[in-house]
Amino acid sequence: MVGGLYKNMRQNLDFWRDNVHINDNVLYMSQEFGVVKVVSCLSTCVFPDKTTYPIDETMMHNGAPHESNYGYAYAKRMIDVHNRACFQQYGLRYTAVIPTNIFGPHDNFNIEDCHVMPGLVHKTYLAKKEGKPLQVWGSGRALRQFIYSVDLARLFVWVLREYDEVEPIIGSVGEEDELTIKDAVDAVVEGFGFKGEVIYDTSKSDGQIKKTASNAKLRKYLPDFKFTPFIAAVKETCDWLAANYDIVRK
Repeated sequence: MVGGLYKNMRQNLDFWRDNVHINDNVLYMSQEFGVVKVVSCLSTCVFPDKTTYPIDETMMHNGAPHESNYGYAYAKRMIDVHNRACFQQYGLRYTAVIPTNIFGPHDNFNIEDCHVMPGLVHKTYLAKKEGKPLQVWGSGRALRQFIYSVDLARLFVWVLREYDEVEPIIGSVGEEDELTIKDAVDAVVEGFGFKGEVIYDTSKSDGQIKKTASNAKLRKYLPDFKFTPFIAAVKETCDWLAANYDIVRK
């Protein structure tokens, strides 16, 4: 069960219960049926709200997560606990990837429930189509690292085939590629060629202002991995939504 900031704030209990049950069911059945390797997907929201930056894989359990999505964050942390216990008791090398903000074609573009980038893409598409201003929730100053879904898929395949640690690994662009939400808005506006007004609704929460992640561990393994440039990935996502609007999840 996943969703954007506002859905998390409304349904922390649901995020906790549903995801804990899913995680336990999948990992326990994998153990019971002799699955050799499982790669789970975590989130940078698992990291403590009060921390030093950049965050890395060793810091996951060092403090409480941000209050806005603690249900989801704690449920995701429990995957790491489960993986470590599977290794200790049965020698199973189940592991997890911790991606930063994912976006790309085939995403969930439901504005009320989706993550920040698909929400911006869908809102901008509608604003251009309807000739209305683009309404952005929050101030636009929050910082995020974005990873294109195609790049993340390549990393997941590599983890499944080559990565042998139980310890999780962050899948992300580098710290130098961190952007503000306003930067992301500007990229989507450019991707659609939107010429209308952009309004930031500062009565809405920005969520966690910063959660800068280090990809040093990933770079140790894959020093030459090429990430799709952000502007190109946003353009591909915008083009895909426009071409497939009738069938997208919205």
